[in-house]
Amino acid sequence: MPTKKRRINITLKKDVALYLKKLALRDDMPEATKAAQMIELAMEIEEDLYFSRIADERFRNMKKTVSAAEFWAKVL
Repeated sequence: MPTKKRRINITLKKDVALYLKKLALRDDMPEATKAAQMIELAMEIEEDLYFSRIADERFRNMKKTVSAAEFWAKVL
């Protein structure tokens, strides 16, 4: 039966493959599931770093800040 999930083939270094196997055994899940879980986590971390850089740049270029009271007074 075909799967809806996309499959990829990857080659791992021996030490990485061993570590992945141990983590999968520890968490009682297939290695592929553990690898997918770890890839998702790494992508979330990358996304956080990306948005953090954008926020840092905006913070450095900020001319004037507006207090919360000022903001809500204008909005409402």
